[in-house]
Amino acid sequence: MPEDEALNPKHGRYCILKSFQIAQLLYDVTVRFCDRYIDRRSRTHDQMVQAARNGVQNIAKGSQMSGISKKMEMNLTNVARASLEELQLDYE
Repeated sequence: MPEDEALNPKHGRYCILKSFQIAQLLYDVTVRFCDRYIDRRSRTHDQMVQAARNGVQNIAKGSQMSGISKKMEMNLTNVARASLEELQLDYE
């Protein structure tokens, strides 16, 4: 398997992770959705955008931390998962 397709690439190479790419796309779509359909001053707007952003940021941080601590990488990945699950509930 080529290195670019590795399931767990070297630390810091989060841009090639499918989970990061999908989370980034989800963030972009969420921002557009919220700006279009939800009042910008509402708490729901802020929560949805922040949950999407946290998902992206924690995947990136987890990947960067993988060179230092696999436990920290897994913790940040789980935080990203929780943020994206929260976002999913907001969409429902």
